[in-house]
Amino acid sequence: MKTFFKKINKRNRAFARTLTFTKGKKLVSGFTLVETLVAIAIFTISITALMSVLGSGISNTTYAKTKMTATYLAQEGIEDIRNMRDTYILDQSGWGGFKSKVDFCINSTDKSCLFRLHQIDLCNNDPSTCKLYMKNGYNYDPNGEDSGFVRKIWTEQINEDEMKIFSNVSWTQGAGGSVTFSESLFNWIELPQQ
Repeated sequence: MKTFFKKINKRNRAFARTLTFTKGKKLVSGFTLVETLVAIAIFTISITALMSVLGSGISNTTYAKTKMTATYLAQEGIEDIRNMRDTYILDQSGWGGFKSKVDFCINSTDKSCLFRLHQIDLCNNDPSTCKLYMKNGYNYDPNGEDSGFVRKIWTEQINEDEMKIFSNVSWTQGAGGSVTFSESLFNWIELPQQ
C-alpha cells in the first residue's frame, strides 16, 4: 500500500496533496490559509481582467454601431439634397430654382439647415431644432423618441453650375462624436435658351 501511495504522490505532486504514511501514523496534508487566499486572489484578478475586456468590447461595439448609424444618416442627408436637385431640374424649375431654394443655407455651419420632404428650415444654432427622432425611422418629428443624433446640412457655392453639399451628424451618447460627408452637385441638364 505504501508503494502505491508513493507512486501516486510522485505523479500528482503539482496538482493535489495526498495522504502520507510514516511509521503507521496517518498524516493528512492540506492547503494552508495563505495558499487558499493566494488562490482566491489569483482567481479574482483573472475574473476582473476578463470582465474588463468584455466591458471594453461591448463599449467598442456600441460606439461602432452608433458611428455606422451616424454615417448612414449623413449619407441620407446628401441623398435628400440630391433628390431635391433632381426634382427641381426635372420639374422645369431648373438649377436656378434649386439654388434659390437652398440659398439661405450657403457657406456656414451657422446657417445649417434641415431638409424634410423638400421643405428647408434653418437650425438657428439650436441643436434641438435639427435633432432627429425615432418615429417610423429617423426624422425631425418631435413626437417621436429622441434618437440622440443631430443632423445639420449646409451648402457652399463653387461656381455657377456647381454647389458643394455638407451633411454633418453628431451624437452625444457615450464619448460622442460626429461624422461629416460632402458631395459636389452639378447642373446636369441644360435647358434650351428661349
